[in-house]
Amino acid sequence: MLRVAVVGSGPAGLYTAEALVKQAAALPVPVAIAVDVLDRLPTPYGLVRYGVAPDHKSIKSVANYLRRVLESPDVRFLGGVHFGDHVTREDLLDAYDAVVYATGAMRDRRMAIPGEDLPGSFAATDFVNWYCGHPDVDPFAFTLDAESVAVIGVGNVAVDVARILVRDPAELEGTDVSEPVLAALRASKVREVHMIGRRGPAQAKFTTKELRELGELPGVTVSTEPAELDLAGFDASGGSAALAETDRRVRGNLVALRAWETAPAGAGRTLRIRFWLRPLEILESSSGTVSSLRLERTRLTSDGVFEGTGETELLDAQMVLRSVGYQSVPLTGVPFDSRSHTVPNAGGRVLGPDGEPLPGEYVAGWLKRGPTGVIGTNKADAAETVRALLADLAGGPGEGDAPLPRPGLLRYPDGPTPAPDSPLSGADGDSPLAGVLAERGVQPVSYAEWLRIETAEAELAQSLGRGERVKLPGREAIWSACRPGRHVSR
Repeated sequence: MLRVAVVGSGPAGLYTAEALVKQAAALPVPVAIAVDVLDRLPTPYGLVRYGVAPDHKSIKSVANYLRRVLESPDVRFLGGVHFGDHVTREDLLDAYDAVVYATGAMRDRRMAIPGEDLPGSFAATDFVNWYCGHPDVDPFAFTLDAESVAVIGVGNVAVDVARILVRDPAELEGTDVSEPVLAALRASKVREVHMIGRRGPAQAKFTTKELRELGELPGVTVSTEPAELDLAGFDASGGSAALAETDRRVRGNLVALRAWETAPAGAGRTLRIRFWLRPLEILESSSGTVSSLRLERTRLTSDGVFEGTGETELLDAQMVLRSVGYQSVPLTGVPFDSRSHTVPNAGGRVLGPDGEPLPGEYVAGWLKRGPTGVIGTNKADAAETVRALLADLAGGPGEGDAPLPRPGLLRYPDGPTPAPDSPLSGADGDSPLAGVLAERGVQPVSYAEWLRIETAEAELAQSLGRGERVKLPGREAIWSACRPGRHVSR
């Protein structure tokens, strides 16, 4: 029996668990495997649950696929177990044959400009966690009193944030957004949102599908500046034009953006998409909060050097949300590259200070490669890590051997599927961590207990007449549904 711990139950972690079960069964000599998936939260699915906007139901449906992973008889969910607090790296290495770290990227990048810490200036990650109902964030954390909001960044997260700010709250009633968040959106005073990119439209990271959705919002006027969409206007290197010729996504984005050039203001909310501007300073009002944002025009020189032009403008904004990227955070005791904000690795094998693989330690997802790709990218990434793990520990295909079939062709091994309310809901028997956790007074959340939270959310939605589920508001409500009537150490 090969016993593996996966730290993190987001897409990277659960795709890793799936690949472990399927690849182990597909080896020339199949290997029995038991996978424990640990998460510091009592709820699984990570970014799918707490990072995907509530109005993106098709993307959130990935949870239905990941659910099947947790219901595999070879997988067990251990929620509410915090790595570095409840368990250590040494605990896991002692208890399991291998450990896969898959904790994602939980921290936002900072802009490092004056005024960034003023009241009214926030990380977009905090705002996303708020409207997604993350238990770390108070459901009453945001009151949308600002009439003008600046969103710094032109990736899909920035698009999500801008869309939630300008969308009619009535259109969110059928989603899983919590009641306190929906009430705040209904009371919002936001009338104008500015989405600002430091480079040009050809360098923007958003995808065409998400961008086009902005133009389909009822009662919302989207506008762009023609001069900022001119591929040669602020790029003397020719790089923007070259990207438009070679990248289909860039061409699609430009078509959408040009359709909104100098759109006349409507009666509803307005979304302005700007490029070639970088924040210099967030200015303070007389009451000590954000009042405006000073921006500098930027450009690319003929040598491709990014620089400011010295030309500035002052943007009226009472709220600033920075969405300029994510970073992974170090895990206690695990090697970490502070420049790339990833765990040093070779094909998923964690590397020590000497550059050699550390026995039994692996990494997957954003912690492995940085915050790139979409949710599905994690599937192939996890498969690569698992191939390395099985080659090391279970006689799996090594270099030069016949490779395993690609991930999509692998199936779960034949065997009984546990009932959804099974108390084990995963690998049979006690977890290898059971003794350690018991000594420390930690009772992991089982998959069956997580299903109580799901049931409570479905019942809340039914009572409110609001779709399939409504997220419970806050940590206490989640734990009360998970373990009703019991004192829980969190």
